[in-house]
Amino acid sequence: MEINNLLSMDGNIVLGIVNERLRLECSTVEELVSRYELDFNELNQKMEDLGYHYDPINNQFK
Repeated sequence: MEINNLLSMDGNIVLGIVNERLRLECSTVEELVSRYELDFNELNQKMEDLGYHYDPINNQFK
């Protein structure tokens, strides 16, 4: 799946895609934003708007 326009998608879809990529491909959120050329602040803000925060111990947004 293309995630070039990830941050323009519905927040719940973004949450699912991001957590899937973190679980299967990336060991940190930093690696995720680097690999997919995302803006960390935009991603983080989108997740915070939904009430989610990155949990580095579990490597997912909760």
